Amino acid sequence: MSAGLLKRREVFTPRKQLFTYSEVVRMTNNFKNEIGRGGFGSVFHGSVGDNQVAVKLLSVLSSQGYKEFQAEVKLLMEIYHTNITSLVGYYDDRNHKAIVYDFMANGNLEKHLFDGRPSVLSWERRLQIGCDAAEGLAYLHHGCRPPIVHRDVKSSNILLNEGFQAKLADFGLSRAYPTEDATHVSSSNVAGTFGYLDPEYHSTKRLTEKSDVYSFGVVLPELITSRRAISEGIYITNLVKLAVEEGNVENIIDSRLDGRFDINTAWRVVEIATDCVSPTSIKRPTMNDVVIDLKHCVQAEKNRRIESMSLNFGCMSDPNPR
Repeated sequence: MSAGLLKRREVFTPRKQLFTYSEVVRMTNNFKNEIGRGGFGSVFHGSVGDNQVAVKLLSVLSSQGYKEFQAEVKLLMEIYHTNITSLVGYYDDRNHKAIVYDFMANGNLEKHLFDGRPSVLSWERRLQIGCDAAEGLAYLHHGCRPPIVHRDVKSSNILLNEGFQAKLADFGLSRAYPTEDATHVSSSNVAGTFGYLDPEYHSTKRLTEKSDVYSFGVVLPELITSRRAISEGIYITNLVKLAVEEGNVENIIDSRLDGRFDINTAWRVVEIATDCVSPTSIKRPTMNDVVIDLKHCVQAEKNRRIESMSLNFGCMSDPNPR
């Protein structure tokens, strides 16, 4: 791990606090504003000093359970990256358990893609969100020693801050390799979300970072099509494969964009996604490779936008073009 990264972690560590239950009640104004709910329990908006926070309160009936609560707190205590949700602190006693995170003002990616919101994510913003999420995963796989596998990569576990920067969330199922030199994590119980789950991991119970790569290869086409991983019995991976075979990728891009996307970067994103979901894990790219490719896509889109603005400005400034 680089000295620069260690320095960032040292600065961050003091913010991670062990709160009392009365402090959790106070920071959420007695759990007044619920902003989310899942198998683990509920998420409430709150504040610590001048900072907005999200408080995940573990239900006593939670299917996620105390083991996952402990795993998430332990992991987030030890890592820090700009594309991973930041742990502010936690609370843990016999009757109540809570995790306190930095508040992500724009919620999760799933809602922006599938909830029919009037504001549509631009093509460039989608590419940047994909790149951000890829960088978070690349850090887990290649920047942590031993490497960490998220194990539940999906659009609802990608959160967006006020500037739409993407951050990976929900590390309750995450697993670290037993040693730096280990090739996989043995897993007696397969965990993850149907539709995003690596079929090789499902059949062999051998968990590797390439299982995350597979899941990310499902998120990418969700990001550009605004179609769910499984919709009306159709897997998005099969939909993408068919579009590639027929040469009509433009037909599966989110229609709400009204054609405001670049077909070349669309094809490249589809190619990256297709590589990520290769049935054989060894043929999948690393997340470092994916980050490089997506950064090229983002830059190409920025260049295209700047060129388009320059052309429009040129037309406006010359009232009598020849």
